[in-house]
Amino acid sequence: MLKKALLTLVALSVLCGSAWAETKIVFAVDATWPPMEFVNSQKEIVGFAIDFLKAAGKEAGFTPVFKNTSWDGIFAGLASGKYDAISSSVSITEARKKAMDFSAPYFTVQQALIVNKDSSVRSLADLKGKKVGGQIGTTGYFAIKAAEGLTPKSYDEIGLAMEDLNVGRISAVVCDDPVAANYALIKYKDTLKIAAVIKTGEVENYGFAVKKGNSKVLDLLNKGIAAVKAKGIDLELKKKWIGQ
Repeated sequence: MLKKALLTLVALSVLCGSAWAETKIVFAVDATWPPMEFVNSQKEIVGFAIDFLKAAGKEAGFTPVFKNTSWDGIFAGLASGKYDAISSSVSITEARKKAMDFSAPYFTVQQALIVNKDSSVRSLADLKGKKVGGQIGTTGYFAIKAAEGLTPKSYDEIGLAMEDLNVGRISAVVCDDPVAANYALIKYKDTLKIAAVIKTGEVENYGFAVKKGNSKVLDLLNKGIAAVKAKGIDLELKKKWIGQ
């Protein structure tokens, strides 16, 4: 009887361990934000945040599943339960914390001002009367709207703003600095440049957004984030996706 009981306990332990390992967390991703989240030539969702979550999942015992979702409506989808969390370079703000919970920060950013290479612009103040583009609902777009004398132009995807800047339809773009570097230093390196860093008045951190009260998902994410940082995996990923 004792042997049978021990075998039963072992079997239950294996089953529970398997179930824990198979815990899935579905993340909404607006995959238009390279190098953080984007779709590669093989139609796969890739980027720094994607690799970060895969590593965090190994450390904390969950499997991330990524669902490409447009930025417009991504927060409403979280509130209605269409997915468990958002991994889309979401800045942690006091206003957003009223509507959703956030994981511990996993990346710190600044806002960058991108202009054409031959431009003499050095700040938003130099752009009075000019059209300046940003992705709607982002910190960069809020900075444009808050600046005096500019004409804000919103885009559903930051890549569309960069295209318009490259052909001269707008005079500048404001977005997160790793994204700015991807476009200005890689994709449009011959025509665009980063002119300045825009001060938003506070440290801006990315966090994974979770539906209010979902402590199970939040605890798993925070456990994974802590382990990834403790092991220096985040630094390896920065080197891979963003460089020095």
